[in-house]
Amino acid sequence: MEDGGLFPQVLFQLGPVTITSTVLTTWAIMIVLGVAAWLVSHRLRELPGQIQAAAEGIVVTIEDAIRAVAPQHVSLLLPFIGTLWIFLVVANLSGLLPGIHSPTRDLSATAALAILVFLSVHWFGIRSQGLRSYLRHYLTPSPILLPFHIISEITRTVALAVRLFGNIMSLEVAALLVLLVAGFLAPIPILMLHIIEALVQAYIFGMLALIYVAGGLQSQQLREQRHEERDE
Repeated sequence: MEDGGLFPQVLFQLGPVTITSTVLTTWAIMIVLGVAAWLVSHRLRELPGQIQAAAEGIVVTIEDAIRAVAPQHVSLLLPFIGTLWIFLVVANLSGLLPGIHSPTRDLSATAALAILVFLSVHWFGIRSQGLRSYLRHYLTPSPILLPFHIISEITRTVALAVRLFGNIMSLEVAALLVLLVAGFLAPIPILMLHIIEALVQAYIFGMLALIYVAGGLQSQQLREQRHEERDE
């Protein structure tokens, strides 16, 4: 199906690998963000200019959000959560560019992001607590709950992917239908709706990812608190 349809356009094949418009747009966003981060970080000054001040403001805002959820792990989570948030904002807003669809309107892209969050939860948890200690929290307070813990991990990962995909897809489809009906009589309201919804969906996905990762990091602390309460 063409790029204007529900599925991403297939651009070309690299052996068994299919390169779609979603893949191309995603890599373009990553390259642009990488180059921008390199330029900003290599031109830091004691008296910041507008670009440096904006970048510092973004970093401080993300730090404050992480500190509100996981105050003891700000420096650990900042690179991952910050990168995820910034990528989602740019990816969601990329649909505003003529001829480009947001990568997050493709379920395969949102599923990949959700799987990345799923793996990161366990990576940070194991890194912080050790493999045995981290896996033990799946057996507390009773081993009977292990299947429910596993089901919870799977369902919340699926929900992450489907929620972002559904909202961005419906947003682009709604904007397209309104433009087809009303023409360009109401471009500004549609543009503002797209921007606001794109930012909200990026915030929700990033915040849920932060909560999940923080939950994996803090499971050991919760067990220690329970043991202390029992001892008292």
